[in-house]
Amino acid sequence: MFTPDGKIKAPYAKLFSQFSKMGIDELSVRNSLMQSQMLKQGITFTLYDTNDTDANSERTIPFDLIPRIITSNEWQLLEEGLKQRVRALNMFIKDVYHEQNIFKDNLIPRKMIITNPYFQPDMVGLNIPNNNYIPLSGIDLIRSETGEFYVLEDNLRNPSGLSYVYKNRDLMMQRFPELFFEYQVRDIHQGLNDLLGSLRSLAPNNKQDPLVVLLTPGVHNSAYYDHVFLAQEMGIELVEGRDLTVIDQKVYLKSVEGLRQVDVIYRRIDDDFLDPLAFRPDSLLGVPGLMNAYRAGTVALTNAPGTGIADDKAVYAYVPKMIRYYLNEEPIIQNVPTYILTNQEEKEFVLDNLSTMVVKERTLSGGYGMLIGPTASETEIMEFAQKIKQHPERFIAQPTIKLSCSPTLTNHKNIAPRHIDLRAFVFMGEDIQLVPGGLTRVALREGSLVVNSSQGGGTKDTWVL
Repeated sequence: MFTPDGKIKAPYAKLFSQFSKMGIDELSVRNSLMQSQMLKQGITFTLYDTNDTDANSERTIPFDLIPRIITSNEWQLLEEGLKQRVRALNMFIKDVYHEQNIFKDNLIPRKMIITNPYFQPDMVGLNIPNNNYIPLSGIDLIRSETGEFYVLEDNLRNPSGLSYVYKNRDLMMQRFPELFFEYQVRDIHQGLNDLLGSLRSLAPNNKQDPLVVLLTPGVHNSAYYDHVFLAQEMGIELVEGRDLTVIDQKVYLKSVEGLRQVDVIYRRIDDDFLDPLAFRPDSLLGVPGLMNAYRAGTVALTNAPGTGIADDKAVYAYVPKMIRYYLNEEPIIQNVPTYILTNQEEKEFVLDNLSTMVVKERTLSGGYGMLIGPTASETEIMEFAQKIKQHPERFIAQPTIKLSCSPTLTNHKNIAPRHIDLRAFVFMGEDIQLVPGGLTRVALREGSLVVNSSQGGGTKDTWVL
């Protein structure tokens, strides 16, 4: 909100003036009303593996009422860069499962992909609708102290959090209508139509009125609210595996009207649980025979199985090369520098500098399996050093980048700086569209760099002017 010399940044001037007039007590009252409204509406997320007594319990995601503002020029740059990135990632996934030219030209090690746990041999040579593997992507961005945006992570399997973008906006418009008169904030509600359009465009044989369903693991999934909201808002059926059946290589929805053929499945179930006949035989979440129907081309799955090869944290390091290779363009948004620890020189450098590094396990997400060197204890650093020596192929390392900060209302009734990132949602259909803004995530603990909801992070409304 402020420049380094303490002056208010121009886009925040009206906001700062309005909030200053209200004072901390009025802001705290409005914040309490927002949190209670979230609880009433069931806007929740389940936290796992925490150290407190409420571990594995469902709770509201903390919402911070001070919005993050992005100017139109900044957003234009992000929009162009993210469209470029998603195009290249989609081309990479298609290439891996078909021609494999990127391996033949030695741009990325074949072994890194073939041994990846998300690589699906069943997808090799399989043609999918419109060659569209990733109709929905969630790309995580950070901003450095110098103001430049960097891509931190690509989420291409089951990116979550889209519902919170819309609920955050609704809450702000209810509690601060005066601010929306002062600012020209871009509307976000076309985004769900864009997502629905992306899903419908995948229907086999270009069916005009396809039946689209959202396949959820069920009420115990941490992001179940996300599933319910998206199904309701897009007007599609929310189903579990037991609601679907496969007959003659076609998928049907069991309904009170009888069996209805399903054309597109927006699945929020991981690959391994999709079909007990193709993957994990003990899965009770999926649909027996689903992959046979998918291979027969009678149903579309999104995002496609096997897309996890492209959100692997080691593969991330090669995305700038992919952009040059597939698009013959220079990357518009840069990566954070990344060390591949199977490279002996890079591994030794990282081991010598672990106290300044962030180390991540390649295939984990949600803030799990990480070492943040500057805040880690000597014991934690030694443990991670041992893990890296034993299995260097499982980890990547990055220099610690101090994420940009935003003013945040704390539990102590004061406003303090907290680190933030931005998850941008990209929809690929006939065109590529973005929700103007996305989800700003905030690390609520002082000094913390971990913003993930699964680690107790909160969210903010994101205003694109």
